[in-house]
Amino acid sequence: MSGPRLLSHSLTLALRSLRKMFRTPEQLFDVTVQPIIFVVMFLYLLGGAVSGSTGEYLSFLLPAIMVQTVVFASVPTGINLNTDIRKGVFDRFRSLPIARSAPLLGAVLGDMVRFVVCVVVLLGFGYALGFRIGTDPLSALAACLLMMVFAFSLVWASVLLGVTARDPGSVQGIMFLAMFPLTFGTNMVTPTATMPGWLQWWVGVNPVTDVMEAARGLLTSGPVAGPVTSTLLWSAGLFAVFFPLAVRAYQRGTA
Repeated sequence: MSGPRLLSHSLTLALRSLRKMFRTPEQLFDVTVQPIIFVVMFLYLLGGAVSGSTGEYLSFLLPAIMVQTVVFASVPTGINLNTDIRKGVFDRFRSLPIARSAPLLGAVLGDMVRFVVCVVVLLGFGYALGFRIGTDPLSALAACLLMMVFAFSLVWASVLLGVTARDPGSVQGIMFLAMFPLTFGTNMVTPTATMPGWLQWWVGVNPVTDVMEAARGLLTSGPVAGPVTSTLLWSAGLFAVFFPLAVRAYQRGTA
């Protein structure tokens, strides 16, 4: 099937995902209410101890919380896909003259809106608390786009699990087991230098750390060339591995 037709079918199914999302707005709590709770909790529990003031700590914390939230937001994609597959929704898609991969692409494109909502909500809440962009609008936009690129690449791991797991609970359990060391095993709340050596090693090789450092540099000023390059390389690698695996697993299951 041609690229334009695949894109058209995928966008149509993305609109279906958006309609489902906005009919049940509580699905957005994990990208709106939850990150706000994290910001408030970490800011006022650790701000004075880590940075000496909550104002300085907010500049360190907020970009990292934005990254953490978009990474965690990839989990429901696989859960929702698995739920639709188990309910027989995808059996209806198979009877339609559409590309086999369109339902997967549509689900991912629809969920990208969740990532946008997360970034907008957190930036707005951060500004209300006193956060200010220390670079320029283009750099800030680049930080947001970089988070989206990484999230788009990582979400295919969730899609792969959604297609292959036996039930939605399995998808949730496996993805959360992976997400916690990826997001909390970073310098999200404390500088790397304050950690024990073994944890510093993990933080140094963790791709989410690179995204957080890139976001900090682009939003508040600081070195960006290394973290941005690492993030783009990780994103390309994740997409190259998980996208074809997810599509192949889905096609094998629908053959």
